[in-house]
Amino acid sequence: MITNLNPHAVEVTLCNRLGYERIAMECSASFAKIFGCPADRIEDLKTVVAEAALNAMEHGNQGRANAKVTIFMDFKDDIINVAVIDEGSGIREFPPEPDIARIIDNMDPPIGFGLFLIKQLTDQVEFARRTDGGHVVKMAIKISRTDEKAQGGNAVYK
Repeated sequence: MITNLNPHAVEVTLCNRLGYERIAMECSASFAKIFGCPADRIEDLKTVVAEAALNAMEHGNQGRANAKVTIFMDFKDDIINVAVIDEGSGIREFPPEPDIARIIDNMDPPIGFGLFLIKQLTDQVEFARRTDGGHVVKMAIKISRTDEKAQGGNAVYK
């Protein structure tokens, strides 16, 4: 029998299959709604969870069908903390900041765009190798903010 479960935490383990990031996305949205997260922050959360899960599947696990991706979320002090864990060795080298205008004009491929979105939409992000193997992306999203500077990592929080 399982006891002492944290009522403010959830863990989802997915097989390494493209498309399953949508499961993680919807789970994160449902989780955030339980704690009264505003709609705009839920959209931010869904985006970063999906991007991190996709990166874990494609780059971390290198598309291996027998690998898994685990998403852990908890809520404390008006912050949703998310960890996306894969079975890979981590990011060897971060891509350069993407040129958004060139990507929109189809002049550049969207390489690094997912990481760019994660950095812009979260309040804190950390990439680390796990001591027991694999890689983790830890992200924090504050659910309360003012709307004057709501994008670009420059949000003002209350």
